Amino acid sequence: MHSATTEWSLVLAGSAPGPDAIDRLGSLLTGPIDWEAVLRLADQHGTSSLLYQNLSAVGNLIPPEPLNSLRQKYESNIHKSLFLAREMIRILDCADALGIELIPYKGIALSETYYGDMAMRQSGDMDLFVRKRDVVRIKKAVQELGFTARVPIPENAGEDYIATGYECTFDSAAGQNILELQWALQPRFYAVDFDMEGLFGRAVSITVAGRRMKTPSPEDLLLVLSVHAAKHVWSRLIWLCDVAQVLRKNNLKWGWIQSQASALGVERILHITLLLTNRFLAVPIPVAVENAVVADRAALAFSERIAIAIAAGVTYEEEKLSYFRLMMRLRERPIDRLRFLTRLTFTPGPGEWEAVHLSKALFPLYRVVRLARLAARFARG
Repeated sequence: MHSATTEWSLVLAGSAPGPDAIDRLGSLLTGPIDWEAVLRLADQHGTSSLLYQNLSAVGNLIPPEPLNSLRQKYESNIHKSLFLAREMIRILDCADALGIELIPYKGIALSETYYGDMAMRQSGDMDLFVRKRDVVRIKKAVQELGFTARVPIPENAGEDYIATGYECTFDSAAGQNILELQWALQPRFYAVDFDMEGLFGRAVSITVAGRRMKTPSPEDLLLVLSVHAAKHVWSRLIWLCDVAQVLRKNNLKWGWIQSQASALGVERILHITLLLTNRFLAVPIPVAVENAVVADRAALAFSERIAIAIAAGVTYEEEKLSYFRLMMRLRERPIDRLRFLTRLTFTPGPGEWEAVHLSKALFPLYRVVRLARLAARFARG
């Protein structure tokens, strides 16, 4: 539990964007501080590099030991970021040779573009969007580069997996979950049917480690980050830090963002994300959407509840019935809640394919297997 502690306040201040963070830090460093708790919280929330950057500006007020520990984490992240940059360029070069377009997002691409330094954001893997039609070819290509699919998919289930799934995760000699190839924003049952072809068309050019590549437009990225954070109940501060960095761009097309959020049925999710970013990182809610956000009573209530849980270190187990109930309630439209429930109940996946092996002709029966497994899971609590 770390609600309302000096240590939690210090991590929040040290993770905030802009020069105001330094002033906020100064006022918090006058009393006794449990530096082990600070380091633990920063590591848990993925903000150690940000905290080091901001604390270095007031280094004379920090004991040498915790500052050295943060510096070591920062330097380790530099090495990890350089390694990921090299690997990502290797994958992009391979994809280019095959005529496959990949779009990096999050990770070092986000850090380089919005933080101004690929090492300012702790990155543990590579996240790349790929068109659904290119999944089979790029999967084979990255395996030839030395990556191993983390979840083997039966050959006769490949088409179904691409149709109902959203990503393929790979390990390598460098570690587990090092690469994620995604052809959808989330698993199908979340019922956020993002226009991936539109995302590719609106992508913007950036440079990472001297290599030109594309990444989602700021408007697309804001929605992508908001929906991703919601999937994990906004439980890590780094996801809000990413949103804060995107919000610092002054030319965001808020009319388009609002209309797209409305079309996707994620206005409440967007509003909660903006409210939490404001609450924890003191980032102003953009004027263009301020009235809509403060008028959204459900978003205000949810953000209050979620903020308390985050500050208290409470997490949601994503396989529990309470989690799925929350995911449904985060959607403002009844039709999206119904789509979520229907898809959750009847969309099979790797768990069902591993539990029972059926021939291709009997694949429709996997819906029954899915229903039975869900019932058993929820019966266990």
